[in-house]
Amino acid sequence: MLLPRKPLPLAVTLALSALWNNAAAQSAAPSVPPDTPLMTVVVVGSEPTDVEPNSVTLDADALLPLRAVTSDTASLLRDSPGVSLTGAGGVSSLPAIRGLADDRLRIKVDGMDLISACGNHMNPPLSYLDPTQVGSIKVFAGIAPVSSGGDSIGGTILVESAAPEFAAAGQGTLAKGEAGTFYRSNGNAVGANLAATAAGETLSVSYSGSTAQSGNYTAGGDFKPAGLAYIATAQSLYNSTKWLPGDEVGSTQYKSTNQSLGVALRHDQHLLDLKLGYQHIPYQGYPNQRMDMTDNTSTQANLRYTGRYDWGRLEARVYREHTEHEMNFLEDKAFWYSGNAPGMPMLTEGRNTGAVLKADIDLSTRDTLRVGSEFQRYRLDDWWPPSGSGGMSPNAFLNINDGERDRYAAFAEWEAQWAPQWLSLIGLRHETVRMDAGPVQGYSANGTYAGDAAAFNASDRARTDANWDLTALARHTPSRTQTVEFGYARKTRSPNLYERYTWSTGGMAMNMINLAGDGNGYVGNLDLAPEIAHTVSASFDWHDAGQTEWGLKIAPYYTYVDDYINARRCGPGDTAATSGTRCNAANLTATDQFVFLKFDNQDAQLYGFDVSGHFPLAKNTAYGSFTANGLLSYVRGRTASGPDDNLYNIMPLNAKLSVTQRHGRWTHLAEVHLVDAKTEVSHIRNEIETPGYALLNLRSSHAWKKVRLDVGIENVFDRLYYHPLGGAYVGQGITMPPMAVAGSPAWGTAVPGMGRSLHVGLNVQF
Repeated sequence: MLLPRKPLPLAVTLALSALWNNAAAQSAAPSVPPDTPLMTVVVVGSEPTDVEPNSVTLDADALLPLRAVTSDTASLLRDSPGVSLTGAGGVSSLPAIRGLADDRLRIKVDGMDLISACGNHMNPPLSYLDPTQVGSIKVFAGIAPVSSGGDSIGGTILVESAAPEFAAAGQGTLAKGEAGTFYRSNGNAVGANLAATAAGETLSVSYSGSTAQSGNYTAGGDFKPAGLAYIATAQSLYNSTKWLPGDEVGSTQYKSTNQSLGVALRHDQHLLDLKLGYQHIPYQGYPNQRMDMTDNTSTQANLRYTGRYDWGRLEARVYREHTEHEMNFLEDKAFWYSGNAPGMPMLTEGRNTGAVLKADIDLSTRDTLRVGSEFQRYRLDDWWPPSGSGGMSPNAFLNINDGERDRYAAFAEWEAQWAPQWLSLIGLRHETVRMDAGPVQGYSANGTYAGDAAAFNASDRARTDANWDLTALARHTPSRTQTVEFGYARKTRSPNLYERYTWSTGGMAMNMINLAGDGNGYVGNLDLAPEIAHTVSASFDWHDAGQTEWGLKIAPYYTYVDDYINARRCGPGDTAATSGTRCNAANLTATDQFVFLKFDNQDAQLYGFDVSGHFPLAKNTAYGSFTANGLLSYVRGRTASGPDDNLYNIMPLNAKLSVTQRHGRWTHLAEVHLVDAKTEVSHIRNEIETPGYALLNLRSSHAWKKVRLDVGIENVFDRLYYHPLGGAYVGQGITMPPMAVAGSPAWGTAVPGMGRSLHVGLNVQF
């Protein structure tokens, strides 16, 4: 057992006591010299003034306090209004904005549109950048300008690594860097990062690298039902007798390494920037998927030009990303099947090429015109080599063969500052999305696969979608202490390759297609139509005149989605297989068990609100300054056509309340996270309900001129809780049985959250 289950050890108690006493003792210390860089505290609701409406920006200083807490870049968004996190691997969670997640969001990393090359979406875009490499994050919740949107309906997340730095005129050579390390007790997670820059006035060369590793984490108590179902592998048939403790969350280990090299040239107001990236994840477990990632290697090349002219700004970018991805079973899941099959190897290769050209044209002091075009060429092969001499042989299973998804986009956007109090933004975007896939085959030509493969191969698989986006936003500033924004957007997303082109209704094959982490199996649908979302939203912001002391923001919204890509139970009419299919009559009415589904269009609606605010409790007292922060979010998602049901993976009512104390170089934070019970669940998926919970987190930081120390405790009282978006627990045992057998995960257990974890992080600049 990695963590204390009862009161904190005496050493930890004394250390925390000394920490707080040291902070209080500094009340008589002299003020910090002006040239000493103090840490920047994340204050929920204190958003900087953005040129673009409906956006929130987090810079590197605002993200610093979370570096020691997480190795998952998506979790840096945990305090952004409207954003929640869908559970996955330890470095690969999926952000959701107002109930819409994954491919429904436009996520760009250094301007690249990265695509998850996996039937379980184990390698989402934000997994390709370590938190220590993030320079800034901009979030458009719900309504995004057409210049930042496209092929998405839920919003946009723009993540940038650190910008190139150059020596000032006459400075000579700039040489700088930083190194950091962290330790987290739950899972014995460790990691390190290094960054360095050498630059003159026109040439800059930079390097950054990071590594993170963790074992399985433990929950706040035993969460597994009694019986053989939660012994890791229980039967001699599967040649394993490993057990996991009742509080250990199986398949949550990971290891990740990221490196990047940047070279930039600057001349006057022109910049040419080349970034080369490499990532290797040798393993990452998934507690809500039946498979694990056993290797993921990605290489990236990203070339950008930006220039400032008399008429405005021009940007051009070309990029190439190549992913090789492998899945199989790690040590917590049964490896040998049917006596002679060494796992279920599954290989994926994704090749992603893109180009962007856009310009900001200053028409007048009032008007700015943004125009641009984008191109993306994506190729995917997903195949499963034969294993053993039984049902997974003798051929390779072609899940997606020669998959193609190409996007051609053009947009125009007009921004006008009509008066100091009024700003408008109107944009139109068109995208052509062309998709196709080659012929497929199963492991063999028997009845399990032959019928489905023959029907798929005989079909017309080419599809072309013509998608239109429209955005209209306005900002009204009646006074220095009030801002009102409101708008409408029509956004469109075409299906991804897995939603359209996966074809087998065999039980094992369907269980391999799961973008939701719900333990169910899925099959694609060639007849899927693009999603079209109509969103109206507003925000009402009250703040002090300088927007630094206090603020309160309320943002209601409503979205109606035509042809929302949902799922329905598959039945005998959905398969051409003569045997082995799970699309049978019993599947249509099954309850309290995992089921088999087919992607399908259905209208849906989502509505809710976000409230965020901050307020000074005390300033410049003997014990420093105190600020209260708050965040409240609610979203409701339901179907609007067909069978009446709740949408899957919708976060219930939740709130965060915190108090931050700053005194000298010290900053302390006490945070309470409150989450309501999840009872509005998707019945078509047999989604698992979760109880409500409350968590307490404590964090402290000290910043010297060149050194920063972070310490803290997450989940102080070691509560056992289940995150509403964590998915179904299938993290150990015989996760891919040919039939229901003892040792296979049983339906009804949600993935528990992490128990108490102590963390410490150290960062040194040089």
